[in-house]
Amino acid sequence: MGSTATDISQRIIEAVLAQKLAPGTRLGEQQLAMLFDCSRTIVREALTRLAARGIVTVSARRGWYLIEPSLDEAREAFEARRVIELGLIRGRRPLDKPAITRLKKHLAQEKAALRGDDVGARSFLLGDFHVCLAECLGNSLLADTLRDYTARTTLIAMLYQSSHEAAQSCQEHVAIVAALERGDAARAEALMAEHLASVQSGLQLETPAGDPLHQLRQALTPVTPPASASASAPPSAPSSRRTRALRTRDADPTDSPPAAYLGALL
Repeated sequence: MGSTATDISQRIIEAVLAQKLAPGTRLGEQQLAMLFDCSRTIVREALTRLAARGIVTVSARRGWYLIEPSLDEAREAFEARRVIELGLIRGRRPLDKPAITRLKKHLAQEKAALRGDDVGARSFLLGDFHVCLAECLGNSLLADTLRDYTARTTLIAMLYQSSHEAAQSCQEHVAIVAALERGDAARAEALMAEHLASVQSGLQLETPAGDPLHQLRQALTPVTPPASASASAPPSAPSSRRTRALRTRDADPTDSPPAAYLGALL
């Protein structure tokens, strides 16, 4: 029996949280239909739902793609998470024992993932902690909303080259749960605010003015030290004609990630 639209949308969100799908990845209807053994109509329904949730976007000429948030959208996504997560914690009574047990189990899974080499599982668990916490705080509706915002901020972290370390995130999660276990909601709220600020501050959200090649320049920086000092000098600024040509080439609608990429990751 083929997958449902809900199955497909959940798998895509999970792949995003695991950082297995990059911002701007093309989601071909035919490839997804083959992968999930269902009709293109069901795939289209799943993608339409994700578009309504702000995870994918559609172009009449190019098809469906994961979003590539702008700088303003990145800042807004973190602000939305602050409003939701701090509001959920504020003024809460101490969590009951089953909720604390569930959160500690999640933390144990995070620590195990940090010791292992499955980067996808580690990324997923670190993002899913926030959804798990919202559910333990008793608001499943906001937990669903938070899952989408967490997926968006995961794409943002990939797009803007986050330097926030996984081990640091786990330690901050542990401190938040410890405060909640003590019944200290004010401290838990302050720790969550610090955590989200730390994650956001690890992003490279400022692009040097006048350098349209900034992101590509960073991505293509030599991995190993150059042989000579002269080779290490940064490339000269492109002429205005060359810059326009590069912009035009980047906007080519045929220049998109291969659709087969998705099948290799889900």
